[in-house]
Amino acid sequence: MTTESLQPPDDTPDELRPRGGRSADIRSALQDEIESGRLPPGAPLDERALAARFEVSRTPVREALQQLAARDLVRIAPRQGVTVSRLSIGKVRAILEFIAELESLAAKLAARRVDSALAHQLDETLARCQDAAVNGGAAEYALANALFHEVIYAGSRNAYLAEQIRQSRRLIQRYRVKDFQTKPQIAKSLQDHLKVARAIQTGDETAAAQAMLLHVPVGGSGFSEFLATVPMHFFESESEG
Repeated sequence: MTTESLQPPDDTPDELRPRGGRSADIRSALQDEIESGRLPPGAPLDERALAARFEVSRTPVREALQQLAARDLVRIAPRQGVTVSRLSIGKVRAILEFIAELESLAAKLAARRVDSALAHQLDETLARCQDAAVNGGAAEYALANALFHEVIYAGSRNAYLAEQIRQSRRLIQRYRVKDFQTKPQIAKSLQDHLKVARAIQTGDETAAAQAMLLHVPVGGSGFSEFLATVPMHFFESESEG
């Protein structure tokens, strides 16, 4: 008997699927909604409503929520229920600082290891960003922006670094749902991309690192402008943290 024959088919009735499989599916769906911001920080999560939504008993829902709590994505408080975890402003700043340094290192390594293929890919993604800025909206530009950064991660030729950046970005994404909502935001991002790309293409490690460091809203007015896009109730107070 092959390994494949032991796996339940996709149309297996829910009540016949392993309980762990159901809780994992629910955890994955909720994690995606939390990380994307569709379930915002502080949003309540009701076990009964989730059980009805996923057409399961409350047991796999409870297991899924416990898994999310272990990942700091939800908070389970006695007599207060379950809510999507909120981060303090200080923690958000710390995560953005971490991302900025990692992204800066990726740009530096990409400049060090640039070749004709990477230079061409950067031009292609810049063109896509330009087209999205002129003809698209927030969603189109967000996708083009993600592809631009992915080209740099690949160009750094450091898979471990790239995965650390992706994990950190997923953690903070629910606080960045208002990125690229205005033309000035998109225009600034596009200008930053051009500076980063040209520095990488010319092999200027220092300029590439610095341009990328300035691209992430960490300090000064950049962080203040970022905070202005986020509802204050999304943040946990420092004392709560």
